[in-house]
Amino acid sequence: MTTSRDIAQIANVSQSTVSRMLSGSARVSPRVRERILEAIAQTGYEPDIAAQSLVKRVSRTITLTLFSDPEGLAFSNLAHPQGYYFTSILASLEREIVAAGYDLLLPSRPFKPFSSYVQSLQKRKVAGVIMMAPQPSDARLQALLDSNVLAVFIDAYGQGPRATYVAVDNLSGCKQAVEHLVQLGHRRVALLIGSLIDLSGTERLLGYQRALAQAGIALDDRLIIQANWEIEEAYQATLSLLGERPDVTAILAASDPMAIGALRAIYERRLRVPEDISLVGFDDTDISRYLPPPLTTICPDRDQIGKFAVQALLSIIGGGQHVSPIMVPTQLIVRESTGPAATSRDV
Repeated sequence: MTTSRDIAQIANVSQSTVSRMLSGSARVSPRVRERILEAIAQTGYEPDIAAQSLVKRVSRTITLTLFSDPEGLAFSNLAHPQGYYFTSILASLEREIVAAGYDLLLPSRPFKPFSSYVQSLQKRKVAGVIMMAPQPSDARLQALLDSNVLAVFIDAYGQGPRATYVAVDNLSGCKQAVEHLVQLGHRRVALLIGSLIDLSGTERLLGYQRALAQAGIALDDRLIIQANWEIEEAYQATLSLLGERPDVTAILAASDPMAIGALRAIYERRLRVPEDISLVGFDDTDISRYLPPPLTTICPDRDQIGKFAVQALLSIIGGGQHVSPIMVPTQLIVRESTGPAATSRDV
């Protein structure tokens, strides 16, 4: 059976270095950490988490809470196209949590009242919790902030002495997208946005508005369409938009799945991308590069989101007070779905 001593020999480090990394210590360089992770992957080594918890009298379990589902279900939300964005974040979270020597707990049942959610975590004596994409109205968010449970929030602003957050710079991302379209000569840019109750929806709308204002383009509220992050709703909304506003030359969809719905609607109107309509998405999901044409999109580093969330939680577990929030930058990925504004469709 593989031991930590074997991992140390393969990675050419001391056994104490392996132990430090598995305990979540920050005193391990990224290069050494990668060597240890490669050795773990090569051998299939699994630390005895239960034994570590007993010896150190501390929990080695991290709870993961996904979304704000009234039924308390997690994976059901991932079955929707808009959930695809989160799968790579989850993969990164899992890798980081396991590599740090922790076990992963995913409760899948409703908590009513939500105070029982915190009580359940306290009874399990979990080391901490990572909460992904809760609605601002989710009572569990505030319940965690009011409790002694250590927490990190992804895609939600929650901060306190025992909590911090990791968020995507949505505002900057949408600004980049609109600025790109403006540079191509577009002046009538429509926005397909998800729910404005969501933090990401509100910030992406604000980025769109700021970019237009900075370009000296008057805001037209009729070009802002809510589609609830859904492919079908984006498809129907785009059909209506193109029928009512033939002067639109570009569409910014606030997610790649919404861009897919918009793309189908554009083709059904017998229009071309990008010759008649330029199209931009947001998320840079894998499918975006295989669309006809490949989609220009905004790319947040989803792998880094997961890494930063786990690292932040480990810092709090290690005794860190008021750990600073982390804002993950975005990058514009230009592909073939955007081009110069068409003048022949002006009305």
